[in-house]
Amino acid sequence: MKFPQGLLKGIISGIVLAGILLTVRLSAEETVLEKVEKDKSQEPPQVALTFDDGPHSVYTPILLDGLKERGIKATFFLMGKNIQGKEDIVKRMAEEGHLIGNHTYSHVQLSRLPMEKAREEVEKTNEEIYEITGEYPVYLRPPYGDWKKDMEKSLEMLPIFWDIDPLDWGRGDTAGIVSSIEGKIEDGSIILLHDCYDSSVKAALQVADDLTKAGYELVTADKLIVD
Repeated sequence: MKFPQGLLKGIISGIVLAGILLTVRLSAEETVLEKVEKDKSQEPPQVALTFDDGPHSVYTPILLDGLKERGIKATFFLMGKNIQGKEDIVKRMAEEGHLIGNHTYSHVQLSRLPMEKAREEVEKTNEEIYEITGEYPVYLRPPYGDWKKDMEKSLEMLPIFWDIDPLDWGRGDTAGIVSSIEGKIEDGSIILLHDCYDSSVKAALQVADDLTKAGYELVTADKLIVD
């Protein structure tokens, strides 16, 4: 049976077009699969929640409850003068796997003190923590971020700073704190908060939920320190 020449060309063109479309579709599917596998192989972005000035008798336990419920580990930089009477809270921090650091005994600017006095501020807090946990802290959060070059050699502590500070200590709006943090978040961020304010604790747990949902992993601050 002979087909008219125009019809035959149409059939051939249709077959060619179908083949092209099939190739494109298969290529698109392969690209999607490759992307999924690539995403699976990548490590999730990491951030750290850190808390200064505690422990607080009311708000720190509430925070610890929230973190435990979510399976999240955080970092607490403790003030020595705030530990007395709250030893059970510090013990709980250690038992639940949180990183405990030093925030001096009385929240002083270390660089403005004679080195002997600066050491006293640090060592006194270290001893307080050791008596409770059986371990000396390795990391220190210098109040106000005040740190001189090579001070770690004299104090025998490693400083941990931050890149996101929502100034939560001076504001009571939970939503504003959350917005200030999430607007600046990126892989490797260390977030500075305080576990002695209701609004800060609520904001921390909201941020934890939001970041977890977005695919972030929340870790202790030592995991983000680059040698």
